[in-house]
Amino acid sequence: MSADLTGTYLTLDDGRPAVRFSRTYDHPVERVWQFVTDADELAHWFPSRAEIDPRPGGEITFSGDPNMADSKGRVLAVDAPRHLSFEWGGDELHFDLEALDGERTRFTLTNVLSEANTAARNGAGWEVCLAALETYANGSPTRGQAPWKEFYDGYVAAGVPSGAPVPGLD
Repeated sequence: MSADLTGTYLTLDDGRPAVRFSRTYDHPVERVWQFVTDADELAHWFPSRAEIDPRPGGEITFSGDPNMADSKGRVLAVDAPRHLSFEWGGDELHFDLEALDGERTRFTLTNVLSEANTAARNGAGWEVCLAALETYANGSPTRGQAPWKEFYDGYVAAGVPSGAPVPGLD
């Protein structure tokens, strides 16, 4: 069985590689903003605990990810409740929220990659994380995990750049 891939590999206007995902949630933009900025909300789907000082230049402390050492990042931009971008593990994460009506929000995550060969690995990881966010946003417990290896294999088969070390496999 192959996984349904929802990410897109792209090259940004400035030449940097990225993977991008878009979802629509049946929640107002203010609620979805909490999913991406509140440490207790992030804990349901983001791979690290992230304590965010939500202002440009603010510090973010990442902890608890079994595949990454605890680290710090920096907030690059904030336009609450529509945009948050920050540094994480050498990459940039951009969260863009668009209110579609009073009750629905388009959520777009762009992972700007420090190296193109991390695209398949990171794309598979975001598939797993966003599946957990979908479950959580729908009010269900976030138990179990989407099949990371199937997503990874799917991205590699689709020609998405790969080759970066994969924690737990390399």
